[in-house]
Amino acid sequence: MTKDPCTLSGLRTELNAKWRRSLRNIACVVVAVASVIWPTADSFAKNDDGNSESRAYAIGLWGDLPYSDTQAQVGVPNLIADMNAQKLAFTVHDGDLKAGNGTPGSATPTTCSDALYVQALGYFNALKSAAMFTTGDNDWTDCDRVSNGGFSSRERLDHERQVFFSTPYSMGQRPILQEVQMDRLCLDNDSHLVSCVENRRWTVNGVVYATLNIQGSCNNLCDTKPDQAEFAARNHADILWMQQTFRAAIEHNASAVMFISQADPGWDNSDATRAPTRDPKTLVENDMLPSSDPAYPGPTPDGFKDFLLALRDEVIAFRKPVAYVHGDSHYFRIDRPFLDAQGRRLENFIRVETFGDNQANGDNDVHWLKVFVDDRTREVFSFQPQIVPANRTAVPQP
Repeated sequence: MTKDPCTLSGLRTELNAKWRRSLRNIACVVVAVASVIWPTADSFAKNDDGNSESRAYAIGLWGDLPYSDTQAQVGVPNLIADMNAQKLAFTVHDGDLKAGNGTPGSATPTTCSDALYVQALGYFNALKSAAMFTTGDNDWTDCDRVSNGGFSSRERLDHERQVFFSTPYSMGQRPILQEVQMDRLCLDNDSHLVSCVENRRWTVNGVVYATLNIQGSCNNLCDTKPDQAEFAARNHADILWMQQTFRAAIEHNASAVMFISQADPGWDNSDATRAPTRDPKTLVENDMLPSSDPAYPGPTPDGFKDFLLALRDEVIAFRKPVAYVHGDSHYFRIDRPFLDAQGRRLENFIRVETFGDNQANGDNDVHWLKVFVDDRTREVFSFQPQIVPANRTAVPQP
């Protein structure tokens, strides 16, 4: 029997027949273009005639999607079509492939079953440009919740490493070669040290990009089954990868750096409704656990302070523009919340939070952010929210 090239071996699906056919149609797109491989991201937009205009390009950022059947079956396909209609060097999903809890009776995968990752892989490989992904708490750390299937969170991260990060290439129809954190610093489900292969780095026309496995739910220190050992190993790896990314940027005289992760770590005391709160000078977290946490009452374990302290030192030393992209708190915004130890704003740092969630309102927040990148400009990055016309919910398109 001839093996179907669109069959993903080793992945158990739990989809109804209709939805399985839809996923096959999405996933098969990549098979038709499997021979199109970009060896490096730096090859994008280069022009042999020396035309400097070729240095400018655009990328697409999205995340915290899909959170419902409507978003999975309608909203995200609309979003992908909208991104595919524009020339993008690459796209990045900043984590959370599903809502925080499974939805009983859903037509699409809403627990942490293998089908969830098959669905996501289909989305990524339906994108015409290179597609990057960084993991989210809803697709691994919170998989130990009963509502998500009661999985081992470490095992689900191992599974994501197999599905999305088994090669040094990105996903998408024009995959690019990436640097991978190969040091054996992270813990797997058997408590063995393994490579943190989800942490990636690539460069396009003088700008360095890197993903970091940094999660909500206190970075795996709170919620259903906190895992101090897993956190400590991965946090060390994340700090090292971040520092090495700045070293690489300096070595190659890069004009800017962009990091992409899932968690909103909280930067100050301004928004307790959407993020952890912390002293912006010392970066010490100062909020309390929610009543829904099994360890309530008590202070929230701080899974971000050490990383933020290290990041702040690097941002100040680098001097050039640094963008930090995340999802998690589901509120689109672009601001400059990072302060130094004296309370002064870090002028070269910009925080970007992507659209996402709002499952109660269907496709209301199923949109993406277009980033124009030009290393010849002072700030390097400029931003244009992309409201997907077919996903407009409150106000119909004109």
